Amino acid sequence: MKKIISIAFAIALSVVQTVQDDGSHQANSNESQKSTTSEVEVAKLKKDPLYPFISKQNKLVERDGTAYIENEANLLILANKDYLMQSTYIPSDLVRPNVEFSFGNADIEKAKMRKAAGDALEAMFKGAKDAGYELYAVSGYRSYSRQEEVYEAEVSAKGKEKAGEAVAVPGTSEHQTGLAMDMSSKSADLALSAAFGETAEGTWAKENAHKYGFILRYPAGKEKITKYEYEAWHFRYVGKEAATIIYKNNWTLEEFFEHVKLLDDKLKKAEKA
Repeated sequence: MKKIISIAFAIALSVVQTVQDDGSHQANSNESQKSTTSEVEVAKLKKDPLYPFISKQNKLVERDGTAYIENEANLLILANKDYLMQSTYIPSDLVRPNVEFSFGNADIEKAKMRKAAGDALEAMFKGAKDAGYELYAVSGYRSYSRQEEVYEAEVSAKGKEKAGEAVAVPGTSEHQTGLAMDMSSKSADLALSAAFGETAEGTWAKENAHKYGFILRYPAGKEKITKYEYEAWHFRYVGKEAATIIYKNNWTLEEFFEHVKLLDDKLKKAEKA
């Protein structure tokens, strides 16, 4: 009788152990499957064309309620009315591109750009010339102090509210980055006006700038996003890859980084899963 009870107990214990093993195996299997799914999702997100630009987002520090950009040397810096550069920022690699300027050969501040942007501008102007169009550079780099002068003059002429729509508050101007160039043509009287956008040269520039790494920074119809009026003459260097993505999607630089941030958030969530 004792022998029968012992056998029955052993069988029952074995059944319990088997159930526990099955449960543990199932839990491990679920965990493994979850981990694999997460890894697949992370790998998929890293193949997104915007992935390389996650590291190019602004790094910000807040002072007195204002967001200042810390990585100002970033070629994809997003400087606007929300994100300001320090008053002390001066690019270390300013050069004078070998292109035609509206003011001739004067070696002045606004004739300069950062090296990468200047090289790209030379290529773009050559591309325009090869296509039968002649572009002129009008205004490139502008220091913080010079921007103060331009802004104050606009305020005196139009008042603070109107001035802010047309001229950047010091610290928010793309010209301080050394990555922007205002351009025009003789057909537009070398002026910086919407009329340039209607010329053959302005049309070519808008449709081909991305091939050289530039974007039309303040396009028509996007004023609520950029918070600036349409500027047919203002082109910004961001590199060929980013410029092509922006051009094909009809984005502004603000919209580009909105999509980059969405991808960054998705990736962080997937990596934590």
